[in-house]
Amino acid sequence: MKALITGVAGFVGHTLARRLLSEGHEVVGIDAITDYYDVSIKRANLASIPADGFRFVEADLNDADLGSLLDGVQWIFHQAGQPGVRKSWGSDFGIYTLANINATQRLLEAARNTPSLERFVYASSSSVYGNAERYPTEETDRPQPMSPYGVSKLAAEHLCTLYAENFGVPTVSLRYFTVYGPGQRTDMAFTRFLRAIVTGDKITIYGTGEQIRDFTFVHDVVDANVRAAAIDSTPGSVFNVAGGTSISVNGVLDILREICAEPVNVEYREPVAGDVFRTGGSTDRITETLRWAPQFTLEEGLRAQYEWARKTFAPA
Repeated sequence: MKALITGVAGFVGHTLARRLLSEGHEVVGIDAITDYYDVSIKRANLASIPADGFRFVEADLNDADLGSLLDGVQWIFHQAGQPGVRKSWGSDFGIYTLANINATQRLLEAARNTPSLERFVYASSSSVYGNAERYPTEETDRPQPMSPYGVSKLAAEHLCTLYAENFGVPTVSLRYFTVYGPGQRTDMAFTRFLRAIVTGDKITIYGTGEQIRDFTFVHDVVDANVRAAAIDSTPGSVFNVAGGTSISVNGVLDILREICAEPVNVEYREPVAGDVFRTGGSTDRITETLRWAPQFTLEEGLRAQYEWARKTFAPA
């Protein structure tokens, strides 16, 4: 298969590229290499992707020649987007509309004119649920995002459904629940925690630490993407991708104390607008349709991420 991965220099994107290449697929990757976090990390992610069978294009989806980029492509994995709940308020919201909504609509327009296309897999987010109606949250529960970021991800997801219903674009939306693992973005919680531990700094927690999250290991998320592309489902389908490990942030800190055997110094600050108290997704639908289930426990994933953090952040 020939696959296009948007956001290929990112956390999930480069991990997915390595998986596809290892299975003999051809991969075209596109990434704008924005400076939302350290660009050197993105460059290192790209360098880790085997060259054989891989072509990289540095460009913004809003400007790129998508027709030539999609020539002969059978699978699209749309991982690109502007992340971050905290920065999505105020004047920065325009960045989110461009990167998450406009770019997705432009890619969908190109996809509907790509005769070779078999599947369009969109990386959505559990942020679309906000403070959900119930837990574990099902895909049919009412979305009620609590942040502009969540609104932008939901809008793009609705676009995927609309293009499926109106033009037959074979879209699948995957709602990721807090992805973690080696190579995680530097602004995300586990990387911040582990970096602080290996450098002897304080861990900053926004809120009481009693907020609950459903964490999903990156290789499980990649596996969900591959299954979503390879296994038939109704165009416009939406699936939760959740690790089934709902635990409080303070509970995570307890696990890290056991894994790291190093001091864990914590300071608590005021909660951030838009952060929800709890997430937790039902995976019944994705298990039934795509035969997917998480394979990594939270402790296994944290141990792997800790070893990565030691190599990445430990003082020389």
